[in-house]
Amino acid sequence: MNRRFFLRNGAFTLAGTSMLPNFLLRSALAQTNGLAPKGKRMVVLFMSGAVDGLNLVVPYREPNYYAIRPTINIPQNQVLDLDGFFGLHPSLAPFVDLYKQGHLAIVHATGSTNDTRSHFDAQDFMQNGTPGQSLTVDGWMNRALQEEDARASRQHTPFRAVSIGSQLPRILTGAAPALAIGDLNNFNVAGRGPTPSPISNTLESIYASSNDHILHQAGEETFDAVRMVRAANSTPYKPAGGANYPGSQFGRSIMQVAQLLKSNLGVETAFTDVGGWDTHQNQGGASGQLANKLADFSNSIAAFWRDLGDEAENVTLVTISEFGRTAHQNGTGGTDHGHGNVIFVLGGKVKGGKVYGQWPGLANEQLYQNRDLAITTDFRQVLGEVVTKSMGTRNLDAVFPGAELHRENFLNILS
Repeated sequence: MNRRFFLRNGAFTLAGTSMLPNFLLRSALAQTNGLAPKGKRMVVLFMSGAVDGLNLVVPYREPNYYAIRPTINIPQNQVLDLDGFFGLHPSLAPFVDLYKQGHLAIVHATGSTNDTRSHFDAQDFMQNGTPGQSLTVDGWMNRALQEEDARASRQHTPFRAVSIGSQLPRILTGAAPALAIGDLNNFNVAGRGPTPSPISNTLESIYASSNDHILHQAGEETFDAVRMVRAANSTPYKPAGGANYPGSQFGRSIMQVAQLLKSNLGVETAFTDVGGWDTHQNQGGASGQLANKLADFSNSIAAFWRDLGDEAENVTLVTISEFGRTAHQNGTGGTDHGHGNVIFVLGGKVKGGKVYGQWPGLANEQLYQNRDLAITTDFRQVLGEVVTKSMGTRNLDAVFPGAELHRENFLNILS
């Protein structure tokens, strides 16, 4: 039985009701008694829509870059130099200090070995961790949790694996319990109190009037436990360190990830999604559509890092997207579905200040299928190192079946 519950816009849905309340109760007690485990934590950000990695981390010394992107390139005098060959898009300015301080690493020319250009299929492959295998039913983050459970026996709270969103994503689907939270600010289903919500009143009345003793008891325990958790966050959240999150949906989501990580609810892994990267038309260069998205993205992540403070030492954040975009711009000032892309890895244990991976080049004869950045690093090689060093994963074959990952082949992005 998957002991999993979802909080969607303040509504509460239970699966495996008779088993869940004890888990909720243990979570609340762990929070109040300071028993929730704290150690290395992993955060995954999915950039859905296929972000254009070539304009995020710009190979500005690559001669053909400017030839194949005549109107959407980032001019050399506006690129934020990293190492004399690569530079950041100017809207990623908040990343510069993180990179120079050694907290941010970049992997270029990475992605899925499957060459699909379908958003739906590619997102599934990136989240289930088995490119080309559409029948895989669970996600690689969930399998990493299962692998940990198989070799280590310890208590976990229901907040062990959380996703900020209305539905549990494929990446967290599986046998290990996981939680989807639509909005942490609406984490309140209590039917009693000064302003009870209609949905919580309805749910509580159903539990209270049930003739099923187990269901009745489960309902009481559930609502009591949720009230306890809510009481621990009764005051409005105030980011630390002067962090100033953008007011965007992503800014709010990543702030709530920080809030959960800083709580004592036993969060070990977290996931959230940021969309809007499908720039077929009017992508822009140093300014425009993509630039505006990147400003929100980088300011949100920089605020997240600042907010974590000392907690950041044990947090690793990694960004992934389903595939990159074409090296050549199209006829409508945008880019189409491509192949190779870029991954950011941010954390206290990250050996940053470096662009990792083998650069394949952008000369016409070096492009994948004559149109895309070629992939030289399988994305699972990056994620395999992240789960090994942030979650203690040992059996990578269980997490990424068929990838044949080995520690000696890691890029050594993390210490």
